Amino acid sequence: MPVMVPPASKRILLVDPEREGRGRVHAMLRKAGYEVSGCATTREALGVLAERQHDGLIVSLAAEATDSRSIAELHRQASGIPILVLAVPGNAREAVRGLRDGAADYLLSPPNPLELETRLERMLERHELDSRIAFFQEQLSKKDGAKQLEARSPAMREVLERVQRVAPMRSTVLITGESGVGKELVARLIHFNSPRRRQPFIALNCAAIPTDLIESELFGHEKGAFTGAHVRTRGKFEIAHRGTMFLDEIGDMRRATQAKLLRVLEQREFMRVGGDQSLQTDVRLIAATNADLDEMVLRNAFRQDLYYRLKVVTIHVPPLRDRVADLPALVEMFLDELSRANAVPRKQLSPEALEALRSHHWPGNVRELKNLVESLLVATPGDTIAVEHLPSSIRRTRGGTRRSGLVPGTTIQEMERELIRVTLEHTGGNRTHSAAMLGIGVRTLQRKIRSYGLEIASTRRGPRRRGSAASGSS
Repeated sequence: MPVMVPPASKRILLVDPEREGRGRVHAMLRKAGYEVSGCATTREALGVLAERQHDGLIVSLAAEATDSRSIAELHRQASGIPILVLAVPGNAREAVRGLRDGAADYLLSPPNPLELETRLERMLERHELDSRIAFFQEQLSKKDGAKQLEARSPAMREVLERVQRVAPMRSTVLITGESGVGKELVARLIHFNSPRRRQPFIALNCAAIPTDLIESELFGHEKGAFTGAHVRTRGKFEIAHRGTMFLDEIGDMRRATQAKLLRVLEQREFMRVGGDQSLQTDVRLIAATNADLDEMVLRNAFRQDLYYRLKVVTIHVPPLRDRVADLPALVEMFLDELSRANAVPRKQLSPEALEALRSHHWPGNVRELKNLVESLLVATPGDTIAVEHLPSSIRRTRGGTRRSGLVPGTTIQEMERELIRVTLEHTGGNRTHSAAMLGIGVRTLQRKIRSYGLEIASTRRGPRRRGSAASGSS
């Protein structure tokens, strides 16, 4: 029978005030192939950890001298080391408190050797995977995030300087700006340049979640809380503990949920849907919106107290049309990135084509630019993207000529109709992409197309079923 190679490189520190229990678990771990050291108190454990790095901690709650407060202290002082709690029967409540204070898992003592080995191995593997993911996210964020927010324009230099100043803080941040300017990217830069960088970054689009499910997404739910709630489910605030929560389109959150979010910000606690127990959370909140929250507060559509709590620090990301100096660098970056992603040859942009792009209004901002570059890479023959390869809506903007033919006296409805028509033409009739560029939902766009009598056939390959466009957030 083959012998498994033991995890000899894994070092475990066992904290147990009772010598006998410590010896028993020590023997189990040594038999499983771990390198084990032991101590009796939290203070001793911190001294051992200061002298030598360990891969995991096992803490026994076998006596009154060790309780969940010890777990909190170890988790705070030995940040990054996963903790497995051993609780005596009848003291499981203390173990659950330990989980809330930072432990990764718990077992009843004395543990079954096989279960101890299995749970410990699973805990270490999960921790190693989370650490790798966090590391790669951090590296990608620093590499790609800084590129996509390259500050050649004064407006973006100001944004990056503000990001650098607020990142080390724990203050709530409100990011404003039009759809597609890169608000989530700014949030990620704040997180990955903060002390929380190795903890979770959890993003949630409030406009993409049905109103009757948003609280379950945020706070989790208990089994049986509503139809279909077959198991207890953790919410985003539990998953993001000690990390950063990014709530996009915060203006779409209903007022009842706004009140609960305010409680989380002020009390740092919440309850799962259907639950009766308050849970503690340590989360830095970053919110974003393309709506005018001041105006929404005046209309009583957004809570004033929550608004003031969110805008402790405000960062406004300018639209692409106000930072055209960044456009050439963005184009070059997207040409590099998207040619690799689509496995197509890297193309060049002619000076005339670049000038046409600089003259465009960019209603969809950086997102629109990226989508355009991708379509040009795939569809343009040869190795140079010339003016004639650009959509007609962009070619007409060259030389500062009027983009849509509108003149003073044009009604708002006429301007909206023309903007929708030009955007549909630019995307080849793709309603999903058009809605994203316009910052409205697909259903809203479909309604306006019918209202204005606009029907532009899609140029996408393959049959298009009638009425099959995907829904989106408005």
